Amino acid sequence: MSDLLRESYAECKRLNALHGKTYYLATLLLPKKKRPPVHALYGFARFADEIVDDLASTLSDQEKADALRTWGESVLKDLRRGKSDDLIGRALVDTVNQYSIPLEYFEAFMKSMEMDLTVTRYKTYDDLMTYVYGSAVVIGLEMLPILGYSNPRAIEAATALGTAFQLANFIRDIDEDIDRGRIYMPLDDLAKFGVTEEMLLTRKLTPEIVEAIKFQIQRVRDLQAIAEAGIQYLDPISRPCIRAASELYCGIVDEIEANGYDVFTTRATTSKWRRLRVAGIAFIQTLFARMR
Repeated sequence: MSDLLRESYAECKRLNALHGKTYYLATLLLPKKKRPPVHALYGFARFADEIVDDLASTLSDQEKADALRTWGESVLKDLRRGKSDDLIGRALVDTVNQYSIPLEYFEAFMKSMEMDLTVTRYKTYDDLMTYVYGSAVVIGLEMLPILGYSNPRAIEAATALGTAFQLANFIRDIDEDIDRGRIYMPLDDLAKFGVTEEMLLTRKLTPEIVEAIKFQIQRVRDLQAIAEAGIQYLDPISRPCIRAASELYCGIVDEIEANGYDVFTTRATTSKWRRLRVAGIAFIQTLFARMR
């Protein structure tokens, strides 16, 4: 591995450790050779997200769109030609080449990132799933060749888990997303419980909003159950990592329940104790998997 490629993987790892603590913790459960490509996928996704929400916070929507499109087109071009001079792109291209990851996953991801700059409301769950496929599901699909799997049913599990992760984040981040001018809760779903867009924007927890949140939480748990049934099709050495990630990410909804469903004044976080407990169990499972 060249020094430049090593530097690229190191930067992706830094982004993962800095911004994705739960994800990074789960990644440590993988064999060392599987970690760098996972960091590369995270680094690509995180950098694009920063363009949308963080790095370009002082720019206009059009300037953000231009910056995202320019960077995204550059990375996609590099993926097509099989080489890159971009700090993040080098590791990503190397990973894609090693594991033959389909280019269309990255195209779908960039499409969803662009949607974040123009779409602020989703009328139906199906409408939202168009965004979720590119923003979350494809990341799970990109990881499958790295994790290793023995049955195509693992694809269904990865799809369900990616969706569950994203929906859990949407519930937790309702208040923050309102600050960004976005509502990711499908408006039709809210209407089933008598919640209007205006009610949500007042940020006052009402019985109607609580019921709407409970409905979304059940959706997360149903998807997690589908994913759990498919984890058995992964390489045994990868299963503890994904089970830990599933419990920690989807566990966000447990914390929301513990907070009385108040997503406006308290941001749900997974406790350090729970992270350590889950990681400890997964570490032991990983040791047994390696012994076998």
